[in-house]
Amino acid sequence: MGAARPAHGRPDVSLTAPNDTALAPLRYRYAAGLAGVSAAEWDALFDPGYPFTTHAFLAALETHRCVGEKTGWLPQHLLAYREGELVGAAPLYLKLHSYGEFVFDFAWAEASHSLRQAYYPKLLNAIPFTPAVGQRIGAVDDRVRADVARRLGHIVDQESLSSAHTLFVADEQADVFRGAGWLERHDLQFHWFNRGDADFSSFAARFSSDKRKKMLRERRRVAEAGLRFETRRGDELDEAAWMAIYALYANTYEERGQAPYLTPGFLLGYGGAAGSPFRVILGYDGAQLIAAALTLQGNDTLYGRHWGAADRYHSLHFECCYYQGIELCLSQGLSRYDAGTQGEHKLARGFTPVLTRSLHQLAEPRLRAAVEHFLQRERRLVATRQQELMHHSPYRIEPTPNV
Repeated sequence: MGAARPAHGRPDVSLTAPNDTALAPLRYRYAAGLAGVSAAEWDALFDPGYPFTTHAFLAALETHRCVGEKTGWLPQHLLAYREGELVGAAPLYLKLHSYGEFVFDFAWAEASHSLRQAYYPKLLNAIPFTPAVGQRIGAVDDRVRADVARRLGHIVDQESLSSAHTLFVADEQADVFRGAGWLERHDLQFHWFNRGDADFSSFAARFSSDKRKKMLRERRRVAEAGLRFETRRGDELDEAAWMAIYALYANTYEERGQAPYLTPGFLLGYGGAAGSPFRVILGYDGAQLIAAALTLQGNDTLYGRHWGAADRYHSLHFECCYYQGIELCLSQGLSRYDAGTQGEHKLARGFTPVLTRSLHQLAEPRLRAAVEHFLQRERRLVATRQQELMHHSPYRIEPTPNV
């Protein structure tokens, strides 16, 4: 692995954009962590309304050991400079496995090994453990952004890596990767969109009669069980509360035989910090905390990321992770609720199927050809499935899907 891994502190690499004399040469370097990168300079390159590319979020993952050599996520952030000024950046990791990504390429790894080619480490331009669509390259302008995308592809050859991947990339940034020859993969998520309803009752009134009855019955079952809910800002919670929340979160992973992605230190240090975007939905049975959903609030979007529960209650997951989030969006005037990856069961609860994109660069010609053929077929199947799902929308008038 040693030769393939970009070394911390390696000399800068000069790169001049071809056929563009107006763009001064960019100098690139890798950062094996964000501790030495100016937070103000980094954040100035990214959308401030998207919490997951902020310096604070990514640096906290490193500080609190959610990422690092022990977890198989090796930070190697790509930084582009022009005349000493940071003008482009990409959160970048060398991955020793494919866990925590939510875009599944395990079959590609097996195919690579069958060709006697190592698949790991691979290069990953993504947000750890976060399948939320957003910017993957920060830049002062489109030309720098395109140059950074080309550079990401060049790293594969320069470092003798199997592949590079950018996951859950915003639609407006996908073009720069397509233009650099990356292969495109589609999938579906389910998002709730605010259509200007005054409250949950107005939202439910948009449903067809039978679907509305089913949804309201789920909420009634939770209420009849005596459960109550409240939403708290992350910086309103003390250490004891965060540790109780972590125990619920970790329990969900332990039930599946997995280690949790986030550490107690991350939740307390980042989630509990002043101004944290965390909004925690807490569920109580009497005075006992029995469930918690971890969400983060951006400028116009609520992002549901993790949840945990101490016991099984009928419809608890739907109430804690979906309906309470919708209530929060309505009360805060947020336009969208991204409640996480997958989950066709969200459709019946008012969520709409939307397309997500990831892009991939594969070095081995035979593997690339096979994956390209597979992705062409998969994109058609995903488009067909999206249209089929729209026909099962609970709304009396179907909303327009994201395409």
